[in-house]
This record gives sequence, structure tokens and C-alpha cells, in this order.
Amino acid sequence: MFDIVYQQGRKRRSRHSFKGDRCVIGSARHNDLVIKHRHIAKKHAAVYTQNNQLHIEDLGSITGTWVNRERVINYGPITEDDEVVIGDVSIKFDLSKLVSNDPVSVNYNPDLEIRSATLDSAKERDSVVREQSDQDKAILYWTKNVHDQLISEMDLRRKDVHSMSDGQLRIEAEALLDQILNRIKSDLPSDLDVTKLRKDVLNEAVGLGPLEMFLEDETISEIMVNNHREIFVERSGKLVNSGETFSGDQAVLSVIERIITPLGRRIDESSPMVDARLKDGSRVNAIIPPLAIKGPSITIRKFAKERLEFNDIVKFGSISQEMVDFLKVCVEQRKNIIVSGGTGSGKTTLLNVLSNFIPKSERIITVEDAAELKLNQPNLVSLEARPANLEGRGAISIRELVKNTLRMRPDRIVVGECRGGEALDMLQAMNTGHDGSLTTAHANTPRDALSRLEVMVLMAGMDLPVTAIREQVASAVHIIVQQTRYSCGSRKISKITEVTGIEGNTIQLQDIFEFKQYGVDEQGKIQGEFKATGFIPSFYEELKTIGVPVDLSIFSNNMEQYG
Repeated sequence: MFDIVYQQGRKRRSRHSFKGDRCVIGSARHNDLVIKHRHIAKKHAAVYTQNNQLHIEDLGSITGTWVNRERVINYGPITEDDEVVIGDVSIKFDLSKLVSNDPVSVNYNPDLEIRSATLDSAKERDSVVREQSDQDKAILYWTKNVHDQLISEMDLRRKDVHSMSDGQLRIEAEALLDQILNRIKSDLPSDLDVTKLRKDVLNEAVGLGPLEMFLEDETISEIMVNNHREIFVERSGKLVNSGETFSGDQAVLSVIERIITPLGRRIDESSPMVDARLKDGSRVNAIIPPLAIKGPSITIRKFAKERLEFNDIVKFGSISQEMVDFLKVCVEQRKNIIVSGGTGSGKTTLLNVLSNFIPKSERIITVEDAAELKLNQPNLVSLEARPANLEGRGAISIRELVKNTLRMRPDRIVVGECRGGEALDMLQAMNTGHDGSLTTAHANTPRDALSRLEVMVLMAGMDLPVTAIREQVASAVHIIVQQTRYSCGSRKISKITEVTGIEGNTIQLQDIFEFKQYGVDEQGKIQGEFKATGFIPSFYEELKTIGVPVDLSIFSNNMEQYG
């Protein structure tokens, strides 16, 4: 509990008592202490108790919080002699009511001397960390402050940022930013890294903020923004906290808008989720409050800048050469293939690589929720689903696009991912002369993939008996490639399975290749071998009969070790 005595301009002094341990001061009506003035931000500063002492923190205001005529970010402990100035308001604190929640004994205890010495030693060890933390806080504070001023300046000058190219916007922002930094030079701490401050503000204003460095880092495959304070990345298959932050929720929202606006997509309270992509094809998912409780969240799945080929994933230990040779024959002989796997297992990447085997003479049509596939065939049409507009109309689903592809004279249909009723239309296409089609599905095993297909067909709303669905699946799907992401972060093709038909009411499967794990090494990396089961696919015998050269030796029980 503490009292605030404040005077605004020449008005009479006022006193406010606070029973809690935190008081937020600002011009917005939801604050604990509301003071209206053009130099006071909506959320300007917070006064809080810590260890029975009073502290004050500036919340990123443009005009700043001043204690004894010095601008502060975080100041404390406050004494009754300290004078705090916010806008045109002078504040003093009455600490007579400040009560400790942690009573302290005044009796002498010799053990406290030992404990105190230990604590002093720990403080010395942590001094560098604290200093670094203070610098980070200062950078974060001034980034938000300068960023707000930059946006305000651009609004005042009525800059139409939407009509500018990225280059023009960056040049304009750099010029205004330099003016702002020159103007507030005297307010900046002497030890503040102004170069880093300038870079952070520019990235946040016209780029993707702290995400820019992660997008450039080729060792990072995924970026996860939990909220403006937490950014995690997947580096070499492992999730780590990046240590970077945004200046606030509004900065995260601005980044989301910057990503989705050029794609004609939107995100707001009525439509708080969106799928999108970056210019390099990286997949983006964003979700905002009220669905995201901790604040706006972004997930970015990066794709390699250089197009991967099977030679690359053989080197990575994700597949054996015999498996590559088999998949090449499957694609060239127009077998319908489903790539199955869990989230982040590399299904889309594998689909891209498989497409390399499609002859350049064939016409390919891809259908995706958000375009991610990068096929390099000359006769290619890429289709992308469309969400509903503000009125809730105009949505075009993947299912409608799959239906439409049948009127576009495709040789191959590639669906980025089957998630619902489009599975029925995909099976229909596979069964009506569009052999060689490719798609992905979320499943843990080839058997689970077939079960999911059945469920997705039922999601189409057709009252079909399970027997009819299974017959459709058994005749349409030829090969299932199971992709697995292991605990060490490595991704491998764990099984290649042929659908051999249906007996009774059960679809028959036969594994052709599989990955056998036998342990982990000292670094925790999966150890195992790719192994042929010895089963020869039924269509190989047919190919041999009609004179197509095939190598049956790849199905012998050979073993290749991969770390």
C-alpha cells in the first residue's frame, strides 16, 4: 500500500491511495491512475513494490518518465525526496503506508554471515549477466520509443506507405529515423549501441523485426513467436529460446499485416487466424487475440533457398540410394503416391523432391491452401485456396479447386495436403485416369494414413459405406511413403509401403523398405539402417514382362548404415 501525491500544471494537488502492489499511470481510462494530457501515453508508466521498496518503470512512452530531472527506464528504490515528472504532472510518493509482505528478523544469526558471503559471491558471478540484461532492456525500451515516434512522424506527414515499394519505404524510414535519433541524441544513454538501435527500429518498422536475422540464418528451419517477449527457433533440429524480443504486441501485429497484406489476406477479431507465405516460399501461420491468450503468435516454416534433390537428402542420411531408385520408377510409371508423416517431418520438402522425377513433357496442376510447392516443370499451373471476405463470402476451398483441376487437362494433380473432404475428389481423380498424382497427409504410420483417408472422405458429407470407401482407396493409392522426425531432430523416410489390394474388408499393405533404428550415439543422434524387406512390388513384375528395364537387386536384404 502506498500513496501518490501529484499536481498537474497549476492545478491543486491530489492524493491517490493504492492497496495493491502495482499502479499503472496513463491517459487511457482503464489505467489505475488516469491523467489526461497530450504528452502522456495511453500506458505511460507503472509504479510497483519489490522487496518492500517502491520502483517506477517507463512503459515505452515517447515523452519519457523523469526522476530528479533525469530520464529513466526503470528506477528504484524511490524515496520520499524523489520527484517524478510525467508529461506536465509532478509526482511525489508517501511511503508511510508501505508494508512489507516478508517480515525480517532483527535477531543476530551467525549463519547469516556465511549465507551473505555466498550470496555476494553469486552476485559477482552474475554481474556480467545482469549488465547484459540491463543493456537488452535499454535497447528494447528505446526501440519501442523510437519506433512509436517513427510511426507517428510518418502519420503526421501523411505518408501512404501502402503505395510505396519496399525500397522506397526503407529509404523514407531511414531518413525520418536519422532525424529522430539526432533530435533525441542527448536523451540516449551514453553506453547505448545506437547502431543496433537503428537496425532494430528499421527492421521493426519496414521489415519483420527480430525475425529478419533468423530468416537469413540457414541453420534455422523454424521460427516460433509465442508472444512479443518469447521467440523460439528450431536450429539443427533442436528448439531453443532465441533471446530476442519484439518491442510489444503491436509490433508483432504489424509484422503479420506486412506478411499477409500483399497476398490479399486479412486478420482481425472476426478472422483471427491466417495461413500465408513469405516471398521465398516459407510457410507462415498467425493467430491473434482473443484466440491467442498470451498475445499475437507467428509460426514460420522455412524452406531451403536452394532446391533440394534426392542426392542432397541421401547425403543427409534421410534415405538410401536404393529407395531413391525405387521412388524414381514409381513416379515415372505414374503410381499414385501419398507422403505421410507428422507435423514438421518434412512432407512438403519430400513432395518437392519427388516432383523432380515427373517428366517435363507433362502438364502439372498443384492445389494448396497456401502456395508452398516449388516445382520446376515448364507446363505448371499453381492454384491456391481463398478465404472468405469481410462479409463471410467468396471463400474457395481446396475441394472446389481439386474439382476444377479435372477440367484443366492435367497429366498430374499434386495436392499440397489433404485435410478434409478434398480427399474424396483426390481419390476420384486417381481412379479416373489421372495416375501419377501426389499428395501429403498427417499420419504416424502407413496404416494410419489409410484410416485418415477414410475419415477425410466421410468429411465430404457423402453417405458412403466404409466398404466402398476402402475399395476406392485400395484401387487409387499405390505407394505410401512414411516420413518421420526423430527425437534428435533428424528426418528420415522410415517406410515405403505398397498397397497390394483389399481382402475381405481390410486393405492389404506390404512394406518394401524400412528404417531400422538400433540406438543413439554420444550426441543423442539416431543410429540405424535402411533395409529392403525382400518383397518385390507387384507392378515391378508387370514392368519386367512388358520390357521396361528394372533393377530387382535393390530389393535384396542389403543394409546401409546412417548416423
